[in-house]
Amino acid sequence: MIKIDNHINDDPAYYQLSIGGEVDASSSIHLEEGLKNAMVASKKIIVDLAELEYISSAGLGVFMSIIQDLENEGIQFVIYGMAPKVNEVFEILGLNQLITIKKDKEEALEAIK
Repeated sequence: MIKIDNHINDDPAYYQLSIGGEVDASSSIHLEEGLKNAMVASKKIIVDLAELEYISSAGLGVFMSIIQDLENEGIQFVIYGMAPKVNEVFEILGLNQLITIKKDKEEALEAIK
């Protein structure tokens, strides 16, 4: 089961999305909705994956599907807090070359300044 929380910060202005639990084929639609809502709400988005336990290929596909939209819309997008096994999946697929990934929230906020 996926758990998504969102938070809009005003100063500095950014949108934070926290994703936890498991993202599989049945729950990836919720991930997509959360990311699309964030993209409408802000040009600076940080995504906390610290509580993400598992992500399927469908979930990874959601991240891959928004990369071009992020670039077209000029949205700064940073993922942080990934567990080693989740980070390894992102690296194997080369998503770490396409999406900015940071160790923690402090680094993520620095990256969107």
